[in-house]
Amino acid sequence: MAKSKHTFAKRQREMEKKLKAEEKRARRQKKKEESDAATDTPDEDESTAEAGEVADAPSGQGDPVSSRE
Repeated sequence: MAKSKHTFAKRQREMEKKLKAEEKRARRQKKKEESDAATDTPDEDESTAEAGEVADAPSGQGDPVSSRE
């Protein structure tokens, strides 16, 4: 006897649900990494600013904003 027609639809729903859960997990992980990086960055910037160095401006490069225009 052949499989029920509903078997394929059920499998598709399960796969879509699994894919959605994986995408959600990836978004949460990315958001967590960004928030961790944002909290770590100010500490580094403060230490370089105290030493009198500019962390964002590489030497020999022009203004990065004007090059986009």
